[in-house]
Amino acid sequence: MSETPVFSTAAVAAPHRLAAEAGQTILAAGGNAVEAMVAMAAAIAVVYPHMNGVGGDGFWLVREQRGRIHALDASGPAGSLATIERYRDKDYDAIPPRGPDAALTVAGAVGGWALALELARALGGQLPLDLLLGDAIRFARNGYAIGAAEGRNAQLEQDALFSAPGFAEAFLVDGKLPEAGTTRRNLKLADTLEQLAHAGLTDFYRGDVGREIAADLERIGSPITRKDLETYRARVVQPLSVRLKRSTVYNLPPPSQGLASLLILGMFERLNVRHGETPEHHHGLIEAAKRAFAIRDRVVTDPRELTRNPDDWLEPAVLEREAGLIEARRAAPFPPRSSEGDTIWMGCIDKGGLAVSYIQSVYWAFGSGCVLPATGIHWHNRGLGFSLDPKSRNPLEPGRKPFHTLNPGLAVFNDGRVLSYGTMGGEGQPQILGQIFTRYADFGMGLADAVDAPRWLFGKSWGAPSATLKVEDRFDPALLRTLSGFGHPIQELGRPYADALGHAGMLVKHPRNGRVEAVHDPRSDGGSSGL
Repeated sequence: MSETPVFSTAAVAAPHRLAAEAGQTILAAGGNAVEAMVAMAAAIAVVYPHMNGVGGDGFWLVREQRGRIHALDASGPAGSLATIERYRDKDYDAIPPRGPDAALTVAGAVGGWALALELARALGGQLPLDLLLGDAIRFARNGYAIGAAEGRNAQLEQDALFSAPGFAEAFLVDGKLPEAGTTRRNLKLADTLEQLAHAGLTDFYRGDVGREIAADLERIGSPITRKDLETYRARVVQPLSVRLKRSTVYNLPPPSQGLASLLILGMFERLNVRHGETPEHHHGLIEAAKRAFAIRDRVVTDPRELTRNPDDWLEPAVLEREAGLIEARRAAPFPPRSSEGDTIWMGCIDKGGLAVSYIQSVYWAFGSGCVLPATGIHWHNRGLGFSLDPKSRNPLEPGRKPFHTLNPGLAVFNDGRVLSYGTMGGEGQPQILGQIFTRYADFGMGLADAVDAPRWLFGKSWGAPSATLKVEDRFDPALLRTLSGFGHPIQELGRPYADALGHAGMLVKHPRNGRVEAVHDPRSDGGSSGL
């Protein structure tokens, strides 16, 4: 059931209502969209720990009202001790998904908050850090009700997850994840956030908090050192963009897979599909995604290791060539790799028109599962993006960044509308973004309907054993029969709304009346709020 969209002078959208409320509070206090997003990022790091946390990474897109786009890469590199030899000596054939050896990359999210606040202040933001982190501290100290999505999204490698250092003490009750509605507190994390509020966010890396993090990581056997934390900085980067007929769409450069999301839209437009929710619409997106992923897997890696400028792939001639290789009524073979991911996307547009699209994650549900006892932080497992094959595109090396699924979207339309949009969904994010964007931008669906409408996802994602086209059960059966006839192996999920198909959100600023329209996914525990 679709959410009724918010129409207001400023709005936020988030997959948890407490995060949306935290952002709304900052907007009401006179904060700008970036300040509101920092408050939301801190709040959701507490109340949605299976999806994200301060021990994870983040990526930002920010658009000023006058048109300038800022992109921030807050992803972390592999630790100094993270070598292929180390893992081979432990008889690993691949990076393990859980435990200390999975906690192998620096967490960049808090560094991204710090860099974003520098931008916020340059744009007139003046709110103090203790106010921005206030709701997050309160939720951690006084408690919050566990959301329904948490239990649905923590099934992968559960035995290894539950036995990871500190996990049981932090998250289990009688050996199980507690039921939705149960109150959870994290007093150590509350203390950590209070320290950051008073000492500054860089304390996470180069202060007392950083010292405690490094000591705990060393104690459990992680390959991250104190120096790795001390030398970390989030980075301002040049966003990627693709010019479409009615808009320009932006996303993050490598190590993000933002290139794939833009490739899908660029190819799909060149297929000249006239009507939405038709076999041609969905087949075109699926086939564009296959070609985009093939390019992505050859290109995307640590930005220092790129062999070709990613912008080259977004040139009109390249998009025309790739689109021309898509057959109108035949599914191409494709062996998508297996990948899971739990993530949150959030958006905010303030009354001045400053727009933010932000994504933050610990990758798999609860990340590595490792909870650091001194700080209450659970650490991500983004190092799964590495390979132990030294000849691969993303080999494990100290200081190298892994392949990243995270990619927030932002679009500026020719008529002046500004759209902030995104989703969780691991490697499937570009597929989900393509569906919600084309429904709204190309085929005239309302914002809420574009987010609510049934989705598909192809590939061996979320632990699925086969590379099928997984579909929610609200699709027209005739459409599915036609797609099957094209050669798509249909797997009906038997659910009208499936977490595996993303928790998406969209906000749009309308130039004619200045109003912001916002909506978040009924598949999540969140919503949208406005002033």
